[in-house]
Amino acid sequence: MIYVVIIFLWVSLLLYLVMGGADFGAGIIELFTSTPNKSRTRRIMYNAIGPIWEANHMWLIIAIVILFVGFPTIYATMSTYLHIPLTIMLMGIIARGTALTFRNYDAVNDNMQKVYNKIFVYSSFITPLFLGIIAGSTVSGRVDPQANNFRDAYIFSWFNWFSVTIGFFTTSLCGFLAAIYLIGEARDDAERRSFIRKARIMNVAAVVSGAVVFAASIKENIPLVQWVFGNFIGIAAVGLATLSLILLWYLISKGKRYIIRVLAGFQMTMILLTTTYKHYPNIVILKNGTYLSLLVHRGADKTIQALGIALLAGSLFILPALFYLVWSFQKKDPNHSADLHH
Repeated sequence: MIYVVIIFLWVSLLLYLVMGGADFGAGIIELFTSTPNKSRTRRIMYNAIGPIWEANHMWLIIAIVILFVGFPTIYATMSTYLHIPLTIMLMGIIARGTALTFRNYDAVNDNMQKVYNKIFVYSSFITPLFLGIIAGSTVSGRVDPQANNFRDAYIFSWFNWFSVTIGFFTTSLCGFLAAIYLIGEARDDAERRSFIRKARIMNVAAVVSGAVVFAASIKENIPLVQWVFGNFIGIAAVGLATLSLILLWYLISKGKRYIIRVLAGFQMTMILLTTTYKHYPNIVILKNGTYLSLLVHRGADKTIQALGIALLAGSLFILPALFYLVWSFQKKDPNHSADLHH
């Protein structure tokens, strides 16, 4: 049953990266959109993320519950030594959702709309930034349970070049995902070309920031190159992600709305697989050279069994409801064809 729980944990993180990432990325796209085009971008964004933006955080909640119940030592370590970036990320999630709701449903249309807009776009940028920082910190080897001062324990555990560059890489990926999804919501060629241009910019930003991540890993003696290219799975995942990216850009020119979204999600899957496969089952690498392992630092067998059963049973209710939610929202506009050029 432990492997069922681990699979649910990994899939929950993946779905949050893909769905929540596209959600955050919509705000990032708006942040870098010129003022005359912001209102149009917002309209298209609502159509794209409307079906699932409230439901996206379900995947993060599931991952947190799995860690809290099934892996209490890992949960306690992360929530203690990474509590600052975790708090900032959670505040960003709250601020973003609140701002999006108020700017959309506030009965009074006044200058507060500008405040809501700024909160929304900046929290959309900050939240994935710190999500990436947290992810980078867990494998950076900077978490130090033996630290005897505040800075080493709670600042430098996450405030380092490697973790910060992972944060910007994650932000770029979210912007790329959102641009790809928004291409499918464009109603005319001008809108479509605009989002294709934004997707190219975010694609370049992801490649550049990814290169900077490798440079930071070398500077800080983190064996990222070995993790990615030191095994067949990593090499295959990188190769498949590259090929799918080439295919994605080819299909964009053909106006394939759904396939490019699938390919973008596939690339995120390959990236997550590449970065997690090599050091599995170790989920946190500590500064003293030890690890927190999903197989060693787990809860009691009865707890894991009950958690696995609950996850399996819960998925029977959650997944059909989520699919129906997306399907019902897609039906709201029957004139929106599947292909972009129709």
